[in-house]
Amino acid sequence: MATGRLGNLDVGSTSYTDLYTVPADTFAVASVSLVNRTSSGITVRVAVTTTSGGVGSPNLSEFIEYDVTIAPKGVLERTGLVLDAGKIISVYASATGISAVAMGIETSTA
Repeated sequence: MATGRLGNLDVGSTSYTDLYTVPADTFAVASVSLVNRTSSGITVRVAVTTTSGGVGSPNLSEFIEYDVTIAPKGVLERTGLVLDAGKIISVYASATGISAVAMGIETSTA
């Protein structure tokens, strides 16, 4: 079971990307931080979904942040996410320059 950093990525532009997927027979408690490394505002979205970013977009009911603009050098943080097995934290950015990190702990349900 992982603890600490569960996932990290340099978010690509205009596509959904999986930041972290909860393994089978596990639940996780996590937080997500998105950092804008640029000198311009960037719009982001965050969803807790079962749809992989490589397959399609999350359902509208799965977003926990939608079209939020992160100021230059700014941070968006969501804490207290409790996720069951198979859930995916998916992120999207309107431009390159966003770093995403999921921190937390996994616990076995088996």
